[in-house]
Amino acid sequence: MSQLFPGEVFANTIDFDHGIRQLLPRYDEIIDVIPRCLPTSSRYILELGCGTGEVSLKVLKRCPEAHIVALDYSPRMLQFAQAKITAAGYAQRWTGIQADFGDWAINPEDFNIGREFDACVSSLAIHHLYDEMKLKLFQQIAASLSQNGCFWNADPILPESPTLAEIYQAVREEWASQQGTNLADIRAKLGNSSPQGHSSQDQLATLDTHLQMLTQAGFQTVAVPWKYYGLAVFGGWR
Repeated sequence: MSQLFPGEVFANTIDFDHGIRQLLPRYDEIIDVIPRCLPTSSRYILELGCGTGEVSLKVLKRCPEAHIVALDYSPRMLQFAQAKITAAGYAQRWTGIQADFGDWAINPEDFNIGREFDACVSSLAIHHLYDEMKLKLFQQIAASLSQNGCFWNADPILPESPTLAEIYQAVREEWASQQGTNLADIRAKLGNSSPQGHSSQDQLATLDTHLQMLTQAGFQTVAVPWKYYGLAVFGGWR
């Protein structure tokens, strides 16, 4: 199997958009939540771990005046996203930067991307950080948002008990079966990821832990607009 950065998941990038929809229940619903939680007047948006650009596309469609600055450490993901954004006619409103957002959390002065973002978004990326780094990232996000800025993150969460872990896993497998998905076929397309920068294999935290960290980081209001068993969209406002 190919060696991948955490989050790349599939050996071939072309398999990602279709494959993730077969692996994760309600993927499109998850990533629809993020742009719905953004003010349509948002003008300057930071995306952490843009992957193939699916969230970027939805945000650019919802926020007609927005420009997105997207950080991702994977050159192949950035290339794929750039092609998709360009094909949709949004090339002038999207800037992709090859970078580890963990580095940005620790040394933002090394990044010439400014501050005062109206919003920050992320999907299926931050769960690769250890909890200490998650907190540093949340603190840096809070410090980089405008006064009424918001942050929304879609990620898998750690089950609060072994019983819930079994329930979440059973739901996922039942969902795959109902879709007619052969998980063995999908898993054959996966690659082995290697640690990259501040990211490693899944480092899940409970939803409560995430919300506590967001509060500690300076978010005045925290919320969970969407949750489905072991998947959640959460965040808040400064």
